[in-house]
Amino acid sequence: MICPFCREKDTSVVDSRPTEDGTAIRRRRVCTCNGGMRFTTFERVQIRELTVIKKNGRRTPFDREKLAKSFFTALKKRPIDQETIEKVVSRIARELEELGQTEVQSSVIGKKVMETLKGLDKIAYVRYASVYTNFKEVGQFGEYIEELDGKS
Repeated sequence: MICPFCREKDTSVVDSRPTEDGTAIRRRRVCTCNGGMRFTTFERVQIRELTVIKKNGRRTPFDREKLAKSFFTALKKRPIDQETIEKVVSRIARELEELGQTEVQSSVIGKKVMETLKGLDKIAYVRYASVYTNFKEVGQFGEYIEELDGKS
């Protein structure tokens, strides 16, 4: 593993343990350079390579980190811990792989994120919905809030 700080190719694992949900191995590493910098890596099972088909037809590789960033952005300053976010990201990634397809529409991913956020944090749900559905006017916020209030 290459050190992200100094680009040294020689690093050592000092601790290794499964993540709480058991879907990955967390490895704590130390660089053998003079600084002895420490960093963490994760090893996950990947059943198949997924390609995301965007609305415009463009194809891109599925990026788990981009999915996580969507959650972190929507949940910014909300009372949801990082571990919970990692679990839902792992669950969605696993669900996508279990579809048995090599290509998945971006709308399928977006809907999974929306469903998850709706049950996790309603403020984050409305935040994400405003970007995902591309709200054009303030009234659309009200529609989503009314829907949430009606189901609360």
